Amino acid sequence: MPRATRSSTAKASGQDRLSSPPATPRTSKAAATPKSKARAKATPKSNTKPATKSENGPRTPASSRKRTRTAIKQENDDGDLPHNLGTALPTPSAEEDSPDDDAPPSKRSKRSVKKEEPVENSAVKDEFDEEVVTAPRETPKKTPKKANYGLTPGISPYPDYEHPTREECKEVVRLLEKVHGKVNVPKAIPPPSLDVAGCGEVPSVLDALIRTRLSANTTNKNSSTAFQGLVSRFGTLKEGIGKGSVDWDAVRRAPQKDVFKAIERGGLADRKSKDIQAIIQIAYDENQERKAALEGKSGDPAGAEHADESEKKDEISKAKQHVISFDHLHLLSTEDAIAKMLTLPGIGPKTASCVALFCLQRPSFAVDTHVFRLCQYLGWVPKTTRKGQPKVDRNTTFSHCDVRIPDEYKYPLHYLLIRHGKTCPRCRAVTGQSSAVWDEGCPIEHLVTRHGSKKGGVSVQARRKAKEAAGKADDDADESDLSDAPEDDE
Repeated sequence: MPRATRSSTAKASGQDRLSSPPATPRTSKAAATPKSKARAKATPKSNTKPATKSENGPRTPASSRKRTRTAIKQENDDGDLPHNLGTALPTPSAEEDSPDDDAPPSKRSKRSVKKEEPVENSAVKDEFDEEVVTAPRETPKKTPKKANYGLTPGISPYPDYEHPTREECKEVVRLLEKVHGKVNVPKAIPPPSLDVAGCGEVPSVLDALIRTRLSANTTNKNSSTAFQGLVSRFGTLKEGIGKGSVDWDAVRRAPQKDVFKAIERGGLADRKSKDIQAIIQIAYDENQERKAALEGKSGDPAGAEHADESEKKDEISKAKQHVISFDHLHLLSTEDAIAKMLTLPGIGPKTASCVALFCLQRPSFAVDTHVFRLCQYLGWVPKTTRKGQPKVDRNTTFSHCDVRIPDEYKYPLHYLLIRHGKTCPRCRAVTGQSSAVWDEGCPIEHLVTRHGSKKGGVSVQARRKAKEAAGKADDDADESDLSDAPEDDE
């Protein structure tokens, strides 16, 4: 009897299980398979759980299958989320997608719902794209141009500042012409040079814009070198309406790297090459639209009421031959022409004003670095501004002085102030009291108050402190200086 008990105990032990598997598939295939699966799944976890699961019998396989299928499905969905939603969701949601593999299924199902929303609403997708992926995209950087640079044509940003007066402008012209020669507004625009870029003094508006864009933030020599690069690489039109001009259509169709190579010796070639091609493309599109309008397929384009039949036919012929042109700006008012140019990539108030002055032959007071410096020395813009007014810079100086300076003085003052700003022993940017030529003097010495210690002036902050200490306004001193100016000889 005891032996039988030990034998039955041994059969009930693990030794009996080790010998039982060969016969199990024949007697109960359905029951044995789940047990083996349960053991295989339970083995890596603990030694106590297999017994519990084996006691549950047939219910274990059903629950195991459900959990396994659900886990696989959620892993697939989660794997798709970063690819489909990475650029469509705002930054916080994008961060939530990546870290946790153990996130509960409910959160994953919510993200899968959000995945479809940007697809249905393109406006939302674009807004999110702007926020998340702004760095690699260049188009948004070009588009947000403030209309007219925040300036209102015909209205000064400093309406209560009454300088320069007509008399002040006339006096400066008179004194500077004695030194630099008399300046006359040209009656005809000289033919374009293929060697010198210049600042827009050419008949073609498109040529003027591109030449002036090349001259920005560099020397005349460098800008001319860059323009010569365009001529040598893309050639000129040998015949037809645009004969002698650069083949701008070839520049438009060329890869941007070719334009970059052509002008790289002029400086800032990457930015300028992109701007130039964008300007030419805009001009090309406008030419085709205006051609369709002039041929009667839509309403008359802007300025068409000021063109005669020959000018309209000439514009249509240019568009058909892909001779790209902005010459229709001649038909617009000065304010409208400048406003149009300010919408172009890389074109600011100085460039637009130069093209208006030299190419369109309209009165406009273009302000470059020399003109800006001398306008400050002359007191033609305020030293300090009132609350709510913009700071004094080149653009606001243009806007203010273009209103204050009479039209007949805009061309000569622009020319004379640049010439004087480059050559005057005291008004040049790189000179001071210690310079050898300082003692040669300045023809408008009695009219200017220079800033900067090296020129004998003091900073605005030091001037304000001195004013407070003395209890006397600078305006009184400025008025006495003007009253001491010599009378007009004319």
